[in-house]
Amino acid sequence: MADSTTIGTPLKRTPLYDVHSELGAKLVPFAGYEMPVQYPTGITAEHKAVREKAGLFDVSHMGEFIVRGKQMVEFVNYVTTNDVGALKAGQAQYSTILNERGTIEDDCLVYRAEDHILMVVNASNIEKDFAHISKNLSNFDATLENVSDNTSLLALQGPKAAEFLQRHVEFPLDAIKYYEFAIGTVADIPNIYIARTGYTGEDGFELYLPNEHAVKIWKILTSRGDVTPAGLGCRDSLRLEMGMALYGSDIDDTVTPLEANLAWLVKLKKGEFVGSDALKKQKEAGVKKKLIGFTLGERAFPRHGYPVFVNGAPSGDVKSGTMSPTLNIPIGTAYVPSDWASEGTPIEVEIRGKRVIGKVEKMPFYKNGSRL
Repeated sequence: MADSTTIGTPLKRTPLYDVHSELGAKLVPFAGYEMPVQYPTGITAEHKAVREKAGLFDVSHMGEFIVRGKQMVEFVNYVTTNDVGALKAGQAQYSTILNERGTIEDDCLVYRAEDHILMVVNASNIEKDFAHISKNLSNFDATLENVSDNTSLLALQGPKAAEFLQRHVEFPLDAIKYYEFAIGTVADIPNIYIARTGYTGEDGFELYLPNEHAVKIWKILTSRGDVTPAGLGCRDSLRLEMGMALYGSDIDDTVTPLEANLAWLVKLKKGEFVGSDALKKQKEAGVKKKLIGFTLGERAFPRHGYPVFVNGAPSGDVKSGTMSPTLNIPIGTAYVPSDWASEGTPIEVEIRGKRVIGKVEKMPFYKNGSRL
């Protein structure tokens, strides 16, 4: 879960801006923030570090909402597609936020604590999501608070992430299973969300903490030199290797979860929620297009927006694309007619005026992540 590049003025900065500058990061506009896209080691080296050891990301631009009240579960259940009622305290889930048309306003993470729920949304959608969700508050005994500006988020990702984080946490991290979290102390700083979630396909933890502690935690985690600072460039290539959706590229408010290969996030049996009627109708009528992964037979770079052809006919464009640093082959995503979405189906991508032959590939492309 992340969001596509948007340019806003003036650009915001996370509490770690000076740290990134000192490290020589290349800072670029992203979702209204000035963010590190890569460090001097380069995207490929950072990508490799996360796959083999551990990398640390500053993703403090993401948005955080706190929901409280007697009907906090019912409220979040109504404004998201997954079943929040199935969560116990200390558990998390990936979900989508829809409009009445059944199309995706955003994707999000939902963390259920004893007395509140934390919703995490994409940076470029914070204000939009807050307004959209708030429209339904009057029907529930619940409150919604936007704590994004006060919250930093660090993501420690990689097969060695648990080993490296354990040095600074007193309780055993093995107690936190995948898509679970605890609120505890890291490096003597209390009340930090320690969530075993991530966006890379590797084991790892996302740490939600007050802004004033972000620099200290970053420096402690990287102090031994075995945790690599990692930018948004490799975050994108890592998530694409895993077939994870990027809002603004793979998904947006023109597609439904059923079209976007996210039907597993839709729990129609839980009862009514925003967009449920539209999804029921679409399911009954049949889904006409689907998001697929593809690989190309030549070493050509399939960039976002390049035309895609199926059976000789235009089929939209590339949504996400890169040369996979791990697999060393071109990979990407696109929407194609459902009848042509099965694995092995040939497709073509037009690159600089030439149609390059490829095929539909089952995602994830990379199948050896430590969280598979």
